[in-house]
This record gives sequence, C-alpha cells and structure tokens, in this order.
Amino acid sequence: MSELPTYRPQILAEWIDYNGHVRDAYYGLLFSYAIDDLMDRLGIDEAYRQSTKNTLYSLEMHTYFLREVKQTDRIHVLTGIIAADGKRLHVATALHCERFPEAAATSEFMLLHVHQGEVVKSAPFPPQIRVRVDEQVTLTARHPALGAASRKIELR
Repeated sequence: MSELPTYRPQILAEWIDYNGHVRDAYYGLLFSYAIDDLMDRLGIDEAYRQSTKNTLYSLEMHTYFLREVKQTDRIHVLTGIIAADGKRLHVATALHCERFPEAAATSEFMLLHVHQGEVVKSAPFPPQIRVRVDEQVTLTARHPALGAASRKIELR
C-alpha cells in the first residue's frame, strides 16, 4: 500500500442544487463512499463484515466547504488515517477537482470499530487489521494536506 486510497466518482445531475454546484449533502455521500474504499483497503470488507460481524460506525464528522464544485468537474477524494487507537480511527478526506490546486472540500471523521452481535458494542481491531491501520497512519503522515482545515477532532 504505497498510495492513499483514492475514490474517483462521477458527479450526477441530481446532485446539483439551485446555485449550480454540488448540494452540500452529496459531499457527505462522496466522503462516505471514500470511507468505504478505505474500509476495503484495510480488510474491513464484505467478507470480513460477514465473518466477524464487525464494521466501522461514524461517531463524528466535520466537513469544510472550501470551493464550489460543479457537475462538469472531474473530482477525486483522497482518504487517510490521521491517528488510531485500539478501536477508533481519526480519518481525513480531501475532495479535489481539476480546476483548483487546493482541495475543494475536506472532511474529518471519528470512526469506531463495532461488533454487531446481539449487543452492539465497540470491539478492538484484530491484529491483521491493526497492521493495515498502522501502515495507513504512516502513509498519511507523508500527506500533510489531509490535516484538519479548521476545528480539530482528535483521540482523547
């Protein structure tokens, strides 16, 4: 894993609001799909979820709208893990479009590893997932542009 996960969606016409740019709710959808790609990269994929009943839940999300994104824009979302502990991930995403040198929007997430048994509760990452998490933390550290844009969320 030498590159950050990159999600490359098409902007759909129904995502465009009355101002001619992407409706704010769809930024959340784009970032959510980017998190799905990260989960697959970490091994928290469909097979893992089926066999372990473990997944990630979003606890918190901060989104920063920095530039307008229009339907004709070609975009991609970079995703990285800023920090992690035994059960949580502090994830940063950055939506880029070709018209701008800087990110058009960023979002941070606090995600929790959860067991979805009869009682839903947090669960520690198994060793094989934790190795991949640590690799992503190291890789993300080389990409400071994924850091917080404004307010900060952090592990405590």
